[in-house]
Amino acid sequence: MLITKGNLSTLFVAFKTAFAAGFAGLQPIYSRVAMTVPSSTGAEEYGWLGQLPNMREWVGDRVVNGVLAHGYTIKNKSFELTVGVPRAAIEDDQYGVFSPLMTEMGRSAAENPDKLTFGLIKNGPSTLCYDGQYFFDTDHPVTDENGVTQSQANWDNNSGSGTAWYLLDTSRAIKPVIFQDRKAPNFVAKTSETDDNVFDRAEYVYGVDSRCNVGYGLWQLAYGSRKTLDETNLIAAFTEMTARKGDGGRPLGVKPTVLLVPPSLEWSARKLINATTLASGADNVLKGVVSVEVSPFLA
Repeated sequence: MLITKGNLSTLFVAFKTAFAAGFAGLQPIYSRVAMTVPSSTGAEEYGWLGQLPNMREWVGDRVVNGVLAHGYTIKNKSFELTVGVPRAAIEDDQYGVFSPLMTEMGRSAAENPDKLTFGLIKNGPSTLCYDGQYFFDTDHPVTDENGVTQSQANWDNNSGSGTAWYLLDTSRAIKPVIFQDRKAPNFVAKTSETDDNVFDRAEYVYGVDSRCNVGYGLWQLAYGSRKTLDETNLIAAFTEMTARKGDGGRPLGVKPTVLLVPPSLEWSARKLINATTLASGADNVLKGVVSVEVSPFLA
């Protein structure tokens, strides 16, 4: 290929098309467990976390629910992926071998929200959420109907053994995880003869960058366990979530919708949820009670 501004522009379009194909070819699943919040600044504060509004009989003055009881801020982070293409490869018409690389760049950019979201869930037993406790913990503070602080658990680590699995209620506007979207992935190039990468290294550079981050929503909508994933333990976890109460002893009406597992538990999970009958011939009471989601970033 003759190196001209027009030819380089055409090549950029071809590489960007390959990138877009890779981006569209991967269907991320983070939105099934996380709520997406558009961001317009470097950070967003979620002071209202912990407030699950509930109707009450109107007697006397209105009761204003405070929304600044917790200070929980998610700071946006920058992400990038950059590759270099030797100018000699373009001159020798070998640019076609780099198109699959651009497609993989697109796939990686589309996958990043999943990587962040499910990585955050995996690290829940050691990462703080809005109430100052670990997201998955055994002593989240909740006040009962008498105003006495009690501890609630959304984590059963079974002494640290076993592969972790998770039950999530994703049916509400607020979800267990927040995906904060500041800037969508943008594909760019440095191909000018005066760019340092071209002048010094005879290399054209193509890259993608984005800005986003993840944080925890409501721990009340999640339950993690390291116990064996079987009928008994899944029913126990499900029951624990549906019986959960908020401050003042108010039932929260939590109902799990997703069983989230790493690949090693996929078929155990699908058998539990999808089978019509058990090995004994009895009806499977768990059939269809939740959907099964699998993420390699939980491994």
